[in-house]
Amino acid sequence: MIERLEPLVGRWRSSGRTVDGVQIAGTDVYEWFPGGGFLVHHVDVQMGEDRVQLIEMIGDPEPTDGGRLRMRAFDNQGGYGEMRASVDGAGVWTFAGETMRASLTIGSDGRTMVARWERSPDGATWVDWMDMRFSREA
Repeated sequence: MIERLEPLVGRWRSSGRTVDGVQIAGTDVYEWFPGGGFLVHHVDVQMGEDRVQLIEMIGDPEPTDGGRLRMRAFDNQGGYGEMRASVDGAGVWTFAGETMRASLTIGSDGRTMVARWERSPDGATWVDWMDMRFSREA
């Protein structure tokens, strides 16, 4: 399944906003880790007054979990998180953790993406958090 991440590889201009109006702008870069077993995701965005930098490793399929890919992220504020990635037959990626989840759709032109993020205070009730748009840089 990891090879299905290939359309993400590259540098993307990211923009969006949270449901409470905080503007988000910056870059997302996806690149293969040497050997091809992991996709490395670098995030560098401004969220309102805060600069958010994050590195994420995507890979390591979990056989007991339908082959979903493990995602491990570390941010510039000392935070750490884990999620799982899966893709449906229509090419929509789902990234899901205990309190955050997103659906990511890559445009048919391969040059755009959209993502819708949700949060949950209890792991059961989900509310909209932010909507993001991405355009591939040349």
